[in-house]
Amino acid sequence: MFFQYQRANITALAIILTLLPIQAFADDLNAANTSWILTSTALVLFMTIPGLSLFYGGLVRSKNVLSVLMQCFAITCLASIVWFAFGYSVAFGDGGSMNAYIGNLDNLFLGKVTEGSMSGDIPESVFAMFQMTFAIITPALIVGAFAERMRFSAMLLFSGLWLTLVYAPITHWVWGGGWLGEMGLLDFAGGTVVHITAGVGALVAALVLGNRKGFPRQAMPPHNLTMTVTGAGMLWVGWFGFNGGSALAANGDAGMAMLVTHISAAAGSLAWMMMEWTKHGKPSVLGIVTGMVAGLGTITPASGFVGPAGALIIGLSAGVICYYATQAIKQRFKIDDSLDVFPVHGVGGMLGTLLAGVFASDALGIFSGQGYNEGMNMASQVSVQLVGIIATFTYTAIVSYILLKLVDKLLVLRVDEEEEVRGLDLVEHDERGYDL
Repeated sequence: MFFQYQRANITALAIILTLLPIQAFADDLNAANTSWILTSTALVLFMTIPGLSLFYGGLVRSKNVLSVLMQCFAITCLASIVWFAFGYSVAFGDGGSMNAYIGNLDNLFLGKVTEGSMSGDIPESVFAMFQMTFAIITPALIVGAFAERMRFSAMLLFSGLWLTLVYAPITHWVWGGGWLGEMGLLDFAGGTVVHITAGVGALVAALVLGNRKGFPRQAMPPHNLTMTVTGAGMLWVGWFGFNGGSALAANGDAGMAMLVTHISAAAGSLAWMMMEWTKHGKPSVLGIVTGMVAGLGTITPASGFVGPAGALIIGLSAGVICYYATQAIKQRFKIDDSLDVFPVHGVGGMLGTLLAGVFASDALGIFSGQGYNEGMNMASQVSVQLVGIIATFTYTAIVSYILLKLVDKLLVLRVDEEEEVRGLDLVEHDERGYDL
């Protein structure tokens, strides 16, 4: 009798459970997608430390190598805490009546991110961490513009403020439900959000700080190209997570993003190498790795929208145009953007954002991409891309300039001439990169 009673209870419970509302499919965890974004997150962090750190570290003089490594490492730590505290909320929160421009502060300290909260079909914790790695590498890119002359304390304050007032709002504009995203801007993985903001911020920083002592008369060659090539290889591999992970799924979009990323990097490398070979008679290691970064940065906004043949054109264009931009910035305008951040990332980001509006077309034969959104054609899409480029450039330039001037008043941006001659490794950290 007891067992019959228990069996009846179990049957009744089963019937009740079948009548309960089933959680929507979009909120069900997709293990494959989650695994891919976890992997991509690690790859993007790998791009900053050690990838970008080694790439930049080899490009400066030996007396400043530790300062660059330290800056990249410290920015990684600082940006992580800023993103956790309020950056993620500002970038991806619902700003209500101001949502077109900025998110809210409802998710301070990731208070709403729990083990069970979801972003689509992946845990929100994974999405927040993936986006954190983007917030890390973007201000770290700017380091290349003021290498060998900015005070460490000023760098920390500027980077924290810049991440808060430039990167987070523009991320919201494009990816967080803001006005550029609503307008239909195509930026798959950060042409505006990452590369234009970093490039323009770098250009403004180089102008505000002024040239290094001896520039452009004194040669300032890289001290360790072996280190630079090692970092470049890490960047290339890590970029698969950067672009492929931006699909936020383990699907065909991610696969195509990886394919076009690789093609553009290879084409950019060869194009830059050939430009140097033609002009100087010999191809350089520095040239081929710089062309790779140009190809990667330029394909980034287009990587989820274009096909392989379009990626080839984008990569070749990046190698040629970014090469000439580098020559113009340093030789014609005499601007000491130490490690070519603006001509490679800024110009590359603008070029890629514009070309995304061209090669996303499904009417270009072998050069076709996935097609435009409903109601868009090439002319309307290119117009939207131009609006995104101009808005990002203008806002970043103005706010970066104000922040640099503010930090200079509070802490003094630049080391003095004697300290610059001694090198930042000893002056700022009391250490040497090499003790031979």
